[in-house]
Amino acid sequence: MTESDPRDGNLVTPHWQLDRSAAAPRRVLRGLPRATWPVLGMIRAAAPRAAAVVLVLQVLSGLAAAFGLVATTGVLVELLAGGPSGERVLAALPRLLLVGGAFALRGALEVGVSLARARITPAVRRLAEERLYTASLGADLAAFDDPTFHDRMHRARDRGLFYLERAADNLVELLGALLGIAAAVGSLAVLHPVLVPVMLLAVLPDGWAVQRAARLAYASVGRTVALDRRVQMVSDLATEREPAAEIRAYQAEPFVLHEYRLAADPLRDEEVRLATAQARVRGVGRALAGLGLAVTYAVLGLLVAASWVPLAAAGTAVIAVRVATTALNRLVLAANQLVEQGMYVADYQEFLATARDTAPGAARKTPVEPGEVALEHVTFTYPGADRPALRDVTLTVRPGETVALVGENGSGKSTVAKLVAGLYAPTEGRVRWSGADLAGLDRSAVADRVMVVFQEPVRWPHTARVNVRVGRHGRVDEHALADAAGRSGADEVVDRLPAGWETLLSKHFRGGVELSGGQWQRLAVARGLYRDAPLLVWDEPTAPLDAKAEFAVYESLRALARDRTVLLITHRLASVRHADRILLLHEGELVEQGTHAELLALNGRYADLYALQSRMYADA
Repeated sequence: MTESDPRDGNLVTPHWQLDRSAAAPRRVLRGLPRATWPVLGMIRAAAPRAAAVVLVLQVLSGLAAAFGLVATTGVLVELLAGGPSGERVLAALPRLLLVGGAFALRGALEVGVSLARARITPAVRRLAEERLYTASLGADLAAFDDPTFHDRMHRARDRGLFYLERAADNLVELLGALLGIAAAVGSLAVLHPVLVPVMLLAVLPDGWAVQRAARLAYASVGRTVALDRRVQMVSDLATEREPAAEIRAYQAEPFVLHEYRLAADPLRDEEVRLATAQARVRGVGRALAGLGLAVTYAVLGLLVAASWVPLAAAGTAVIAVRVATTALNRLVLAANQLVEQGMYVADYQEFLATARDTAPGAARKTPVEPGEVALEHVTFTYPGADRPALRDVTLTVRPGETVALVGENGSGKSTVAKLVAGLYAPTEGRVRWSGADLAGLDRSAVADRVMVVFQEPVRWPHTARVNVRVGRHGRVDEHALADAAGRSGADEVVDRLPAGWETLLSKHFRGGVELSGGQWQRLAVARGLYRDAPLLVWDEPTAPLDAKAEFAVYESLRALARDRTVLLITHRLASVRHADRILLLHEGELVEQGTHAELLALNGRYADLYALQSRMYADA
């Protein structure tokens, strides 16, 4: 197996891969209730009135069908009775009108079912999406560092929502099919009990064919889902804007096409194999159904000849057989699909439960101020990591103090900042604000007092105005907006935009524009300034900026620091000389702290790093 073979183990076990090759009939029957209840609960919550209408109309439709079949016997009795044909037709006319009315009523009821059903599926998807997003947004930040949580979230989003919507459709279909079979069986049981097993001779072959074809399709999912995923990956490379420049720069177009063929060819072959197998099964099913129908008619003839069943009842049985066959096909197909979709719905339910478990519990919602911020013997390990990111860190940040966190990549700087801001809870130890343990404070109350500017901020696909105002989206203050833009240099970016503050910042939509990394960063800094909170966390905020913009941002930072507590993370040691204190982290431990002059005098790790950067800039 070559490195680029689509059968590569890394690609044949994607997060939605099924570990079952097929579902046996008894497994379908066992799994049906488990797949049905969550979908029923979602339908009841999303569209209770429409669901009640569907149930009532489906029952009435089944009763109308049963009544029409029973009344058909009376029509056949009149038509098959002795006497001139005209008189027989006139005698049967009232019952004919009754049969016609019953089936017309059934048709009207089914239209009503379709109208009510049209309200259920969108409502279910709308509610399911909101629950998913609520669960995801409410989960603790540390959960997003857990591969298992991330995997469950994507299964729920990519497959759970999709199949939940279709499961709701299939559940309505299943109910209609069950009532259709019940109508046919019930009407035959009323006419003569022996007609029920006779009907099974005709409908079982069709039911077997539909069920077998569905099993073949289900078994194929496990073989094709990885290839589907790989084709989608290649599709993104070939059609999306972001990779387009690099692909052309490296002349990688032939390689992308080669990767497409590696996945698309076996996918095509599998689809052909599945379609061929299903065609054979359906052919066998039709042949058996024809044989079963012939046997059914022969048995009916024998029953009529033996005077066990009246001729009119036998005629009704022929009609009922066709009704039941159609309903059984629908039932088997809907049941198979519902069980398959139920597995993905279970993934969705599992994610909601997992997200609830990871969400912070109820805490005191009283207003809180950072005051003195302290970490007491804090250790933090990211989920799934084999070593802690921080080990036994103790430090204190006094009110109004500017503290710089420095150190090599992976030393724990950003982790300290997120712990101070309440975004993470320590694995061991405590984080305190004004003496209060953050673990006992409401997360929203803590977040309200923090403004954070990240190195890689969110690029909101919205207007420039919204990109800044989202820093505190409930605040409407044009003066504060202009002030934040001026101090961050974002006003220079906005002045060059075609529609100013109302320019859409996304090339994915008509009329949108794209910004450079430095321009996005200026908006992010403005967003943090607009938030206006007493604790300011700056995580490499000027990394993408040019020298002029960086100078302007640090001037703004010094102005802000006069009445705020500032935690500054940076690799550029020349930018932290004016900090009140500098904390040097190394491999998750706090190894040095002091002012710039004190740390240089210490002649330790900080002095070495500063001398190294100074020589680098001097050489440049």
